Amino acid sequence: MPEADLLSIRPTLMTSAKPAPILKSSHLLGIEGISAPEVVALLDLAETYATLNRGAEKKTALLKGRTLINLFFEASTRTQSSFELAGKRMGADVLNMSVKTSSVSKGETLIDTAATLHAMRPDILVVRHQDSGAAELLSRKLDCSVVNAGDGQHEHPTQALLDALTIRRHRGSFENLTVAICGDIAHSRVARSNIRLLSMMGAQVRLVAPRTLLPCDVERFGVKVFTDMKAGLAGCDIVMMLRLQLERMTGALVPSAREYFRFYGLDREKLSYAKPGALVMHPGPMNRGVEIASDIADDVDVSLISEQVEMGVAIRMAVLDALSRGMT
Repeated sequence: MPEADLLSIRPTLMTSAKPAPILKSSHLLGIEGISAPEVVALLDLAETYATLNRGAEKKTALLKGRTLINLFFEASTRTQSSFELAGKRMGADVLNMSVKTSSVSKGETLIDTAATLHAMRPDILVVRHQDSGAAELLSRKLDCSVVNAGDGQHEHPTQALLDALTIRRHRGSFENLTVAICGDIAHSRVARSNIRLLSMMGAQVRLVAPRTLLPCDVERFGVKVFTDMKAGLAGCDIVMMLRLQLERMTGALVPSAREYFRFYGLDREKLSYAKPGALVMHPGPMNRGVEIASDIADDVDVSLISEQVEMGVAIRMAVLDALSRGMT
């Protein structure tokens, strides 16, 4: 992006003028709850941070004096590290709380944890929790902004936003795009957030999975559902693969990893069913040889997986920027 465009889109980083608000809410708890114009504004802002991150000087002082706490009750590599990097690049004081060594591991309730955090006076809390609704509960108990970094099987809004940013950078628009989300839909908060966001922005969304990995209420999502990869990928522009979330499963929902890859793993043959030039995405972590073949995951001509990681930092910087605009 030319420097002139960068300055025009993001005057907040260059001047002391009060920036225009982007989000109506002081929290980001899910895609359900934000509008299409808010999504577009976040994506536009994230583009400027993507440009900044590719430069020699990657830091701003926008969050100088602010405190960001990462509270992750579930293991994370990409999400936690990108929020940490985003906060530090914006000048915030960043604290990563280790749940394994905290009072939570000793039986402390989420409400008591909220009271402890409240006493620390954070400005932004990023939380990942195994229970749906945990982020919303904390948003009611704390005075700071809360960002949902994944709650149970509910939502993962920043993942959907970074996926949308990655798609827009390659396709320009969501209109007339067909996106196939394939794999373990039943246990995926990423799928739920992407379904909401992509549908809202005008894309046609398909779900492709064995029946055992589809939500029991899949009809309410309002998207096309396929149990056959060939039919589901036919004519698709974007193929988004999901991993098998074995940690959330009770009992065996697929015969074996080998059988799963045979029918639902993305290889060259199955990708050939999609539209010529179709692009492949995966939120990570990948199970190579289970839901995706290595030669596709590593093919720079079709795989957007590395760019998704890069855009994750940019979109999280944009979210922190947007939330900071409502702070006093």
